[in-house]
Amino acid sequence: MATDIFETFESQVRSYCMNWPAVFEKASGSYQYTEDGSRYLDFFSGAGALNYGHNHPELRDLLVDYVASDGVTHSLDMKTPSKRRFLETFERVILEPRNMEYKVMFPGPTGTNSVEAALKLARKVTGRQHILSFTNAFHGMTLGSLSVTGNSMKRRGAGIPLTNSSKIPYDDYFDGDIPDFIWLEKVLQDSGSGVDKPAAVIVETVQGEGGLNAARMEWLKELSALLRRHKILLIIDDVQAGCGRTGTFFSFEEAGITPDIICMSKSISGYGLPMAITLFKPELDVWEGGEHNGTFRGNNLGFITGARALELFWSDDSFQKQLAAKIETLREGLEDIAQHVKGATLRGRGFLTGICFPDADTAGKVAAESYKRNLLLETSGPEDEVIKVMPPLTIEDEDLQKGIKVIEDAVLAATGQMSEPSRLRAPR
Repeated sequence: MATDIFETFESQVRSYCMNWPAVFEKASGSYQYTEDGSRYLDFFSGAGALNYGHNHPELRDLLVDYVASDGVTHSLDMKTPSKRRFLETFERVILEPRNMEYKVMFPGPTGTNSVEAALKLARKVTGRQHILSFTNAFHGMTLGSLSVTGNSMKRRGAGIPLTNSSKIPYDDYFDGDIPDFIWLEKVLQDSGSGVDKPAAVIVETVQGEGGLNAARMEWLKELSALLRRHKILLIIDDVQAGCGRTGTFFSFEEAGITPDIICMSKSISGYGLPMAITLFKPELDVWEGGEHNGTFRGNNLGFITGARALELFWSDDSFQKQLAAKIETLREGLEDIAQHVKGATLRGRGFLTGICFPDADTAGKVAAESYKRNLLLETSGPEDEVIKVMPPLTIEDEDLQKGIKVIEDAVLAATGQMSEPSRLRAPR
């Protein structure tokens, strides 16, 4: 199949297709299919935008019917029945059962749009400019989001100084040798510290791009309490870890905290369609009309599939229970693999998990060996030292076990280790 156009005409900024050179033509459930008929098991899930797999039949049919009936596609922030349905469903299915009260803002179609709106709102509400974020954080590629991102390579791409932001240590950054938040608490209390009080702190509960570092629930609770004492806003970036990827709809639910602002995108449309929302407490809704806007705020196709996905998967706890069992299967399988490789450790939480290797080159080799075996698997971390495992939440047990076995074979091929047979559970 012809691929010259990609090499000669498309910018070299592309990345995924450099490691996965196949031309993908169709996709269904947990699989993608190439032009030449090969089938690939997808443990990438559109970087977390396809939590419910590719082309879920009910969502697909709903979308086709909506387009065929000349339903509104583009509406900026105008009122439409599809937006009404999404808002009503989100309130009924997600917020009310969790006793959460938030305003919903549609800032634009991507995760970085959601983060930019959150940062701007925090500064507007507090009158303060500075934002604190964490080591190894990733929040997006536009300038505001990039200013609170830790990755030096991505920050260099800005071409200008990234200001009004500082980085503080993420959970276990010092391997437990220094008490959590000791520096932050001290400088906030000391009027002579020279550190201005920030408008907000933005944090991922699992650092998806930063190496799958997962914050402890106790750490998140302590962070929330500290910020509340000092009247600093807490922004949770749930763009990748949200929509069920860690086992609950919001990734912070187990911590029992109530963020001031929540950023969501990726799988919020339920179908991989561009859509993002920014949630914030009602008292923070100080926007003037049109003060923050965007042409593509109103993706009605995303409203349609997003609302139905919430009903299908989150109306009760049945899907969450099924997901918990699959998460346990994945964790046990990866833990067993990691135990057979000297120095390897398990990272992450839920279906946002993986293995960190002591040799930074190993993860890339494992991903390449996985691709040879028709499994899509990416890497994570400042040196790409972690394999990042993100199956669809709806994956069949048999396919989950199949993928784990491919990873096992890929690790063996890449490292020459794992001489002992693994103890992977048989498919249920």
